[in-house]
Amino acid sequence: MTPSEAHAQAAKLRDTIAELADAYYARNESLVADADYDKLLGRLDEIEREFPEVQSQDSPTQRVAGTNSTLFDPVVHLDRLYSLDNVFSVEELSEWMAKTERDAGQPVRWLCEVKIDGLALSMRYENGILVKAATRGDGITGEDVTENVRLIPSIPQELTGDGHPDVVEIRGEVFFRTIEFDELNARQASLGEKTFANPRNAASGSLRQKAESKNERQLELMQDRLKRLSLYVHGIGAWNNPPVGNQSEIYDLLKLWGMPTSPYWTVVPDVAGAIAYVERNGDHRHDLEHEIDGVVVKLDNLELHDRLGATSRAPRWAIAYKYPPEQVNTVLLDIVVGVGRTGRATPYAVMKPVTVAGSVVRQATLHNKDVVVQKGVLLGDTIVLRKAGDVIPEILGPVVELRDGTQREWVMPTGCPECGATLAPTKEGDIDLRCPNTEHCPAQVRGRVEHIGSRGALDIEGLGEITAAALTQPIVPATPPLSSEAGLFDLTIDDLFPIEVTVKDAETGLAKLDEKSGRPVTQTPFRATVKKELVPSQDALKLVKGLAEAKSKDLWRFLVALNIRHVGPVAARALASHFGSLTAIEAASIEELSAVDGVGSIIASSLVEWLEVDWHRDIVTRWRAAGVPFEIPGHPGPGAAAEVVDGPLAGMTVVVTGTMPGFTRDGAEEAVRQAGGKVSSSVSKKTDIVFVGEGAGSKEAKAIE
Repeated sequence: MTPSEAHAQAAKLRDTIAELADAYYARNESLVADADYDKLLGRLDEIEREFPEVQSQDSPTQRVAGTNSTLFDPVVHLDRLYSLDNVFSVEELSEWMAKTERDAGQPVRWLCEVKIDGLALSMRYENGILVKAATRGDGITGEDVTENVRLIPSIPQELTGDGHPDVVEIRGEVFFRTIEFDELNARQASLGEKTFANPRNAASGSLRQKAESKNERQLELMQDRLKRLSLYVHGIGAWNNPPVGNQSEIYDLLKLWGMPTSPYWTVVPDVAGAIAYVERNGDHRHDLEHEIDGVVVKLDNLELHDRLGATSRAPRWAIAYKYPPEQVNTVLLDIVVGVGRTGRATPYAVMKPVTVAGSVVRQATLHNKDVVVQKGVLLGDTIVLRKAGDVIPEILGPVVELRDGTQREWVMPTGCPECGATLAPTKEGDIDLRCPNTEHCPAQVRGRVEHIGSRGALDIEGLGEITAAALTQPIVPATPPLSSEAGLFDLTIDDLFPIEVTVKDAETGLAKLDEKSGRPVTQTPFRATVKKELVPSQDALKLVKGLAEAKSKDLWRFLVALNIRHVGPVAARALASHFGSLTAIEAASIEELSAVDGVGSIIASSLVEWLEVDWHRDIVTRWRAAGVPFEIPGHPGPGAAAEVVDGPLAGMTVVVTGTMPGFTRDGAEEAVRQAGGKVSSSVSKKTDIVFVGEGAGSKEAKAIE
């Protein structure tokens, strides 16, 4: 592989990993199995090791996976929260334990505990009182969810006992017990609300929601979900010299303080004990009170934690063992085709409902027509199903011995199920079939509109999957309010008011039927009845307000929102910082675009090609006319932000940490760039200045060192 090929592959992998991570951490969606995500991450790590010049500080190999929404205020953790590296076999686990014991240089004991499938949470107590609760985020900065956490019954507002320090961070996992999750989904379904795919998504979605702009019914649902959540704590941060020497003693201490700790842990002396624990919990995993996705094995000795330290993303003294997927049989009822925002036509299986890995599954992706053929499945087959990584339903193949002659072959449709256009590969040799009606296919427009509202793009509250479908594929009016995303910022209350939509089953995507009449269930999401009069609903008001506020968001977010192939958040930030406006980007050549650090020739070519399409230009024109500025106010022009020689920070490398009064994190970093400085995400020997705000944490300490 040449250096240029390495740059191209690394850029593509970073974009793919960023998209998957954004779906998982920001939208609570699992697009691939954990093992497949780890393979992508491993391949990127291999390339960066072979070609160090392609590595960047914001590479997913160098940081903790996670993302933060602009809906919540940022909270800087006093001590960094790390991810865990994974192993997928007892052989890998044994090798890791042997190496870690060698690195420790002394006999060790191991603490084993089940890995709860929930959402990481850090709680800050000052003088024993809960003052702040935050999600893990990127490990350095999380989201302030304090008000929601106060509604979770198992989380104490005040520590009991004594011996706790003046300031301490307590780390744990928020989750739904299986019985609570089942009751929650039953209630969601009975009220016509979207059900959750699994407890992890439910926990994340429940904790990361805002009370603002919700009507009385929505608030009641939100509070009900929060009160059903549970917490188990597993660690302490921001306490340099705890009066204990082992992790197991930390658990005893936390219990004395009134914190809920998991009953599912033990200390073992060797590899055999750890493997026995793994196997025992694997055999009885569905007997536990909550779902697990593996077992965590860590050194019990806290002094060894400090001595072995951590990489940039994970501790060297702990590992997560992931269980192999559970397999069950069910019946393949049908194969239907869905079309996403890129036009890709994906067949997915509709199956007789079956419980696998703790949740009911009714559908599974089959990726493309070739996969259907390779798996050899027929309609009506009894099939073998598993959840890859205990998350993604996957069909392994048919049980041929159970065929009785009634099964029949499935044929891939030739036309798009949404608009009728002939499906075809983008280029010769492509396996995937796509709908070529990119501009007008309702499914593709719906997908792009949903992407615009996502946390990774404009982060518009109220513009999600259901709203995007209502705007692009309503029953009423006959002509949808949005036939293209170009008109998004022109929407008014009058456009929203008449919309009527079919309620879709959250798992199958098919119309939900009324139990009595058998007819499709419909709803009018943007109007409500108040004192016998029809008025705009809170959802309508929230959407119009969200669209108005979005117009003033950062340029890089609009570059992501435009759905340009390969232009993810990293490339978008680099382009926005360098050029300062979309007008300057439009005027740049491929060579000038490619020269920007973090962009390269593939992204540059994709950007130029996108701008050459007439209907793409129409989106930009109409958004500009609606008041989207597409620029960074006061930016000095292409390249100037990185080349300013007379600014007060000219030539300096600057790190911004903590919360700055009057600035968002992006705003503070942009101010540094406009003053001639280069922003870095980590403190190193090359750092000239560290701007320290409230709650700065570890970066401040490293700068002082």
